[in-house]
Amino acid sequence: MCGIVGKIYRERERPVESAAVAAMCATLVHRGPDDDGVYLEGNVGLAMRRLAIIDLDTGKQPIHNEDRTVWTVYNGEIYNVPELRRELEARGHHFYTRTDTEILVHLYEDHGLDFVRYLNGMFAIALWDAGRRRLVLARDRLGIKPLYYAPLQDRLLFGSEVKALLADGLRPTVDVEALSLYLSLLYIPAPHTIYREVRKLEPGHLLVWQNGGLINRRYWDLAQIQPCDGAVRPAAVRAELLSLLTDAIRRQLVSDVPLGTFLSGGLDSSTVVALTRQVHSGSLKTFSIGFDDPSYDERADARRIARAFETDHTELTVTPDVADLVPKLVHHFDEPFADSSAIPTYYLSQLTRRHVTVALGGDGGDELFAGYVTYQADKLARLYERLPAALTRRILPALAGRLPVSEGKVSLDFKARRFVANALQEPARRHYAWKAFFDDGLKRDLLCDAVLTRLEGRLDPFPLLRRYYDEVGHHDALNRFLYTDTKVYLADDILTKVDRMSMAHSLEVRVPLLDHRVVEFMFRLPGHLKMPGLGLKHLLKQTMRGILPEETLRKRKAGFSVPLAAWLKRELRPLVEEYLSPSRIRRDGFFRPETTSRLVTDHMAGRADYSRNIWALLLFGLWLERDARTPAIPIAAIHRNGRAPVLEGRSIPTHWPRPSWS
Repeated sequence: MCGIVGKIYRERERPVESAAVAAMCATLVHRGPDDDGVYLEGNVGLAMRRLAIIDLDTGKQPIHNEDRTVWTVYNGEIYNVPELRRELEARGHHFYTRTDTEILVHLYEDHGLDFVRYLNGMFAIALWDAGRRRLVLARDRLGIKPLYYAPLQDRLLFGSEVKALLADGLRPTVDVEALSLYLSLLYIPAPHTIYREVRKLEPGHLLVWQNGGLINRRYWDLAQIQPCDGAVRPAAVRAELLSLLTDAIRRQLVSDVPLGTFLSGGLDSSTVVALTRQVHSGSLKTFSIGFDDPSYDERADARRIARAFETDHTELTVTPDVADLVPKLVHHFDEPFADSSAIPTYYLSQLTRRHVTVALGGDGGDELFAGYVTYQADKLARLYERLPAALTRRILPALAGRLPVSEGKVSLDFKARRFVANALQEPARRHYAWKAFFDDGLKRDLLCDAVLTRLEGRLDPFPLLRRYYDEVGHHDALNRFLYTDTKVYLADDILTKVDRMSMAHSLEVRVPLLDHRVVEFMFRLPGHLKMPGLGLKHLLKQTMRGILPEETLRKRKAGFSVPLAAWLKRELRPLVEEYLSPSRIRRDGFFRPETTSRLVTDHMAGRADYSRNIWALLLFGLWLERDARTPAIPIAAIHRNGRAPVLEGRSIPTHWPRPSWS
């Protein structure tokens, strides 16, 4: 596992400065504390920080081919190295290391830009072809590993985190469209970032620079997978799924450093532990955390699995200094990110790293096996639509509105109000609405006039999600929801959270459920096989019956959550009062003080649960302060006139010229 960076000038005669690449690389020491490496050749510079996992002695990057015409730095792990290496050696390639990185340069020699199609793994790759003067950036199929880039007038910058790009002196501007997306979703979906000049490379994509031109090309997508045509035998499906999952876990257990697994006691992490035990007879370390509040503590469930599979289990009761942690979260995400489950993920990664360097996690199970309550809600909405209009449009919404406000996990009153408010919309729209946190009306009340003017009415993020929903019109309704959530929520929330919080502690996290063979297999299956009624993760439960304890199979989905509503009233209240005060909001110039104050006042008084909204605004305020004050990242993104921001910046081309490939 590593952090990678790079810089290339458009003018071939202009050499990349070694100090600039070193400064970019220095921002990623947490991703790779063990080693570093640099490649400089004229107008091109590549560099990396290494967390040594495989081939500890000779796996130093950058790695080159036999005649040193192809060089690469990369972040990730390739799991099908043994068969790829045998094939490459049979074709005459000579290896000088045992590292998986060397596979990349030889695959590229043989297959050109199609080399990524042969990889089973998680990766962000930068590859320089000196003969063709071509730079290739590639990101894995599901977006497990991050990669950012900035196509500027005179240069292209890229890196594993945004902070690496900013270290080159880039002075970016706030993207108000990204801000609007953040308010709706609590994260910023690709290809957007909070900055207009910086983009996320989307999962399953290549970015190619050649002859001064730049092109972004998709090499893999689930939309290309066709649904099964014909009868499907459930027993055969379960057997194939179990085989694929077991093989994925077997491949991902390869490591030259200590390895363990996250264990929450839920179905996904328990599946990973159970199948790991089937292919691994040695000591197996598992890790879980909990809070003093029993509503947020699943350690008893984790202990059950640890006993059943005889793991070396470590757990920790967390009493978080959440006010101290929040600035650290802002630092590691580099842009506003308000999924509060980042907090327990941070502490779990911290605990795990004290014992091992690599951990397996259960992320991806909800999108793969239909684990979210919104999938149940969609089926219930189809029944709701059949009720008399007097009930659905007046009586039931009025009753839901009178439910008392409760705190804790996503509460019954919250679910009921959200359900009846959106159940009568068309399926794609209501699926998004159940996940949105600032609706268009609230955003219009919140955002100041200057930002609303810049947005030109583009407050609704639904078209972005609708695009994905429409791409798989040849699949059934459930698969269309699963595809949309995989493309957006999984990649830009869940996997982003796990990467940043684990890398904050130099911990590599692998996600075997997201082996692309498993993902493709599941997406071919019809929705009625995954969720025949209202039961979530039906197929996975049936597959694991007889392997996992019945209590685990019957356990209700809990999620990795924290008592955020209560924290905002207690531990986080001083931060809220400082960063969301009317004077501070007025000075920052993005939001209306009166709307922000209303949300805070109503939440503190218990009249409503605005915890997610306030958390999002608080993290934006903290990010804005860090963005403007951090000397190591010299940004002058926003100039204020006392009332509203004037967003400035050099004009950059929307697209560089398309390269001519040889």
